[in-house]
Amino acid sequence: MTNATATLLISCPDQRGLVAKIANFIYANGGNIIHADQHTDFAAGLFLTRIEWQLKGFNLPRDLIAPAFNAIAHPLGARWELHFSDTVQRIAIWVSRQDHCLFDLIWRQRANEFVAEIPLIISNHHHLQPVAAQFGIDYYHLPITKDNKIEQEAKQLELLRQYNINLVVLAKYMQIISADFIAQFPQIINIHHSFLPAFVGANPYHRAFERGVKIIGATAHYANADLDAGPIIEQDVVRVSHRDEVEDLVRKGKDLERVVLARSVRSHLRNRVLVYGNRTVVFE
Repeated sequence: MTNATATLLISCPDQRGLVAKIANFIYANGGNIIHADQHTDFAAGLFLTRIEWQLKGFNLPRDLIAPAFNAIAHPLGARWELHFSDTVQRIAIWVSRQDHCLFDLIWRQRANEFVAEIPLIISNHHHLQPVAAQFGIDYYHLPITKDNKIEQEAKQLELLRQYNINLVVLAKYMQIISADFIAQFPQIINIHHSFLPAFVGANPYHRAFERGVKIIGATAHYANADLDAGPIIEQDVVRVSHRDEVEDLVRKGKDLERVVLARSVRSHLRNRVLVYGNRTVVFE
């Protein structure tokens, strides 16, 4: 790709001259910056930035950019990631019985709304295998019980390695992922059917109805060892009224879940999400 770009995501202790040092690294090597954004978390004393530049005309070959930038980043105490826009990530979608988020992600990928491959679907039920067959995606049915969870997670990890998966999307996968699994494969996005931190866990629409809420929401977040408590990427809400039954909340919520999950996956794939602590900055 002649229009390929490189992106740096950086977090480091806030200090004078950071913007100049980072921009000068790109300028000194012949780069043309096409996007730059930054945020300072004063409470944490952190500077966070995303900077993207064209690779055409850049003096450093790709394999030398990281070690060259590390010479600048190390004295700054920076944590950083380097990404290239023409790297096509491979997604595994995990599902249970519900199909709305699965269909939505596949349709968006086929419509080129985001650049990625979806070679693998994993489920603890067999119900959605016809969807995988319809789109020519490999499908693995791995039922989960309390007795076989460790064994099945080992099979899941092996499949992720076998298919060279970069990102797992839990598209209504109604199982808790173990802390050990997440430690081995942390790139996991989950969609939760409530506006976290409200109504964590199962049946949030029923509990929202019982509470008489006037808005319901959906939250996409990175998975971590704590249930529904990982860094939040995207959220949205819709109004509900006293006339709505639980079924209406579920219907409205499903619409939100599709959109919120798609936004979060797209932001992740475009290297616009920077995680620090249990928070994120999502650069527009």
